[in-house]
Amino acid sequence: MRGLRAVSFDFGNTLCPVTDEALRVVLLDAAERIAARSGPFAVEAFVTAWREEARRQFAVNVPLQRENDLEERIVRVLARLRGEPVPPLPASAGGDGDGGAWDDAGAARLSTTAERAAALHDYGDAFVGGMPVDPRAAGMLGRLHRRYRLAIVSNWPLARAIDEVAERAGWAPHLDAIVVSQRVGYVKPHPAIFGAAAEALEVRLTELLHVGDDWAADVVGACRAGARAAYLAVRPPGSPLPGSVPDGSVEPDLVISDLGELEAALADAASVTD
Repeated sequence: MRGLRAVSFDFGNTLCPVTDEALRVVLLDAAERIAARSGPFAVEAFVTAWREEARRQFAVNVPLQRENDLEERIVRVLARLRGEPVPPLPASAGGDGDGGAWDDAGAARLSTTAERAAALHDYGDAFVGGMPVDPRAAGMLGRLHRRYRLAIVSNWPLARAIDEVAERAGWAPHLDAIVVSQRVGYVKPHPAIFGAAAEALEVRLTELLHVGDDWAADVVGACRAGARAAYLAVRPPGSPLPGSVPDGSVEPDLVISDLGELEAALADAASVTD
């Protein structure tokens, strides 16, 4: 693949398979931590509220290419658990009809700033400690780093969680940058996040290949920003993360069905063009 100098990786469902069960384990751990300080409440009630409010945020923010605000979610979850009436979910979030809007200022009066900060920290710790990663990823990144500059480019509302998972998983020594939507202000497919990745990697967008499983966010986003794209065509069944399917609007440079195929695909592409 002529002129390729850098490879970036999506996090959720690329380097880290986010199954419904894996995320549920994280949420149960977070709920127990938060309940110890902010309860009493049933941990299952926390999980249900968290998931519904996540769907509500995705329904609003994904079309705007804007990252979810986790403190906003925590405000709403704690308000629900303390008896605040819950606005109906819109149809796009699994509810009926147009849905309703939160009075976030009113909801915020049911918790303190310190309490919300502690809850956010608890969630981050639960995520870092409990989210499984692809066990092959560290070795793959180590080998690819001999030839390419590497980065994570992730839509994630808590950047420090991605940083700390990369450390825990042994990826950090092989990464030249970690670019997360919470820090950039936009989510993929917005071109700003790919531009931030190229800048951090000190390469041109045309010299960057982005690998990801979400067609619209990872493939269309990368291509329209001016980068190259590798489409990971298989994702965990029933993953709660947003996803999309190919629509023919762009042509990825590579298509793989498993992360383990990437090194061979890159080698094959290099042998054709080098």
